[in-house]
Amino acid sequence: MQVMKWSVIALAVAAGTTQMAVASSQSESKGFVEDTSFDIFARTLYFNRDYRNGGGNIADATKSSGFKNGYREETGFGLRLLLESGFTQGTVGVGVDAYSLSSVKLDSGKGRYGTGQFSQTDDGSGDDTQTEVGGAIKFRVSDTVLKYGNQFVASPVFSTDDSRILPETATGTYLVSNEIEGLELSAGRFTGLSSQTETGHDSAELTSANIIGASYQFTDNFSAAYHASDVEDYWKKHYINANYTIPMSEEQSLNFDFNAYKTDDQGKELGGKVDNTVFSLASAYSFGAHTVTLAYQQSSGDSAYAYGVDGGGTVWLANATTSEFWTEDERSLQARYDIDMTAYGVPGLSFMARYISGWNATVRDDAGVITGTDGKEHELGLSAKYVIQEGAAKDLSFRIAHNITRGDNVASAGASSTSDVNEVRIFIDYPLSVL
Repeated sequence: MQVMKWSVIALAVAAGTTQMAVASSQSESKGFVEDTSFDIFARTLYFNRDYRNGGGNIADATKSSGFKNGYREETGFGLRLLLESGFTQGTVGVGVDAYSLSSVKLDSGKGRYGTGQFSQTDDGSGDDTQTEVGGAIKFRVSDTVLKYGNQFVASPVFSTDDSRILPETATGTYLVSNEIEGLELSAGRFTGLSSQTETGHDSAELTSANIIGASYQFTDNFSAAYHASDVEDYWKKHYINANYTIPMSEEQSLNFDFNAYKTDDQGKELGGKVDNTVFSLASAYSFGAHTVTLAYQQSSGDSAYAYGVDGGGTVWLANATTSEFWTEDERSLQARYDIDMTAYGVPGLSFMARYISGWNATVRDDAGVITGTDGKEHELGLSAKYVIQEGAAKDLSFRIAHNITRGDNVASAGASSTSDVNEVRIFIDYPLSVL
């Protein structure tokens, strides 16, 4: 599951004309070594998930026959090293990226395993340590970059997830072009996806995924995007986005963000029968330190939304939270409040509260037979985050998130919810730029 992404503005350069750039990134290259960066990122994650009503439970072989344990609690530490070289000078610049991902199990057990932080050993417990290394070669001409190898990807139709101690990584070729100001074009082919709990470069068993995309910043306040993917023997997916901001004053604005996916199965249907259209529309009113958001999401078709083999972050929807709210035919409404305490003399401190209610979910059993047409679920989410602003520990952040989800007749094959769940996550993140 991926933290919700409100827009694809980050995919486009912040300019509003179609004029060709005067100076390209490659023409301003300082060199392979001169532009090299080396970053270290450390994350400690405590994750407690309690399935209160049987949903999502895991069998405990040490207990009597039929006993299941739905309580999961684990703590892990992850260390990421990322080296990104500059590009050689000249018409065609050449560079390399390399990374090392390592995790250490701080607390777990086969009776509490299952928060998605560690791979599982033969006795049912989590691995003590894991390490993955990878790299990619990259080429740049003007403002177009081609990268081949192991990499992190952030496309609405193929997005590696970073919600645990280590991120997913993808193996393949990815081309991103920003030759025209305001316009970003992308295309890629990926043949491997490493999950967050495995060290193999194709542990997710991806067949192949071909993706294309285009995003354009029409004005300072309006952007739009279209992306598509073809995941062999799984599905074809189309995505659109429109994001518009209405400035009201220096400290007030109103933002509208629309996201939609259309997904259909194909080939061997390795992801099951998929026929889904889902969209979300979020409206966020910002005034000073406060932001109030209302969001509506609707799923239709003959199945729930499908993702995962194309990246655990491939879900750029407003209500994509713990319960996700994209079961077949489900509608959901969210109310959210954010506050930045900088205006009140505490820079770096922020709070968030949200409530989402879903209804009208169609529920099917494992054979695909409809067993209900009025499934309901709701979720309450609370979080607080503090980022140290200065000193030796600058940028060290602490975040705690508490989610409570409850469902009625929604836990079934292909459904988004596993019913009644309480969870707590505590993140301690420390990014450090060495070069």
